[in-house]
Amino acid sequence: MSYDKVAQAANKVVGTKQTLKALENEQVKELIVADDADRHVLTKVMVLAEDKGVAIHTVDSMKKLGKACGIDVNAAIVAIKK
Repeated sequence: MSYDKVAQAANKVVGTKQTLKALENEQVKELIVADDADRHVLTKVMVLAEDKGVAIHTVDSMKKLGKACGIDVNAAIVAIKK
């Protein structure tokens, strides 16, 4: 999974709360999670994604993931929507 795919995705949500909402509404095709993100914060999202059979990919940096999303802050998780 590359940062380019995140940058090119037309329909995505950034952050734990928005990702959780999108997962609950069956709108997520795949998740991208930063390896350096705090896992206890993401546990609920990761469990729900696994329950729903959503693909989970990892990248190495929250900073780079945020940049790929076009935001000036770190991003722990991004959901690419269907």
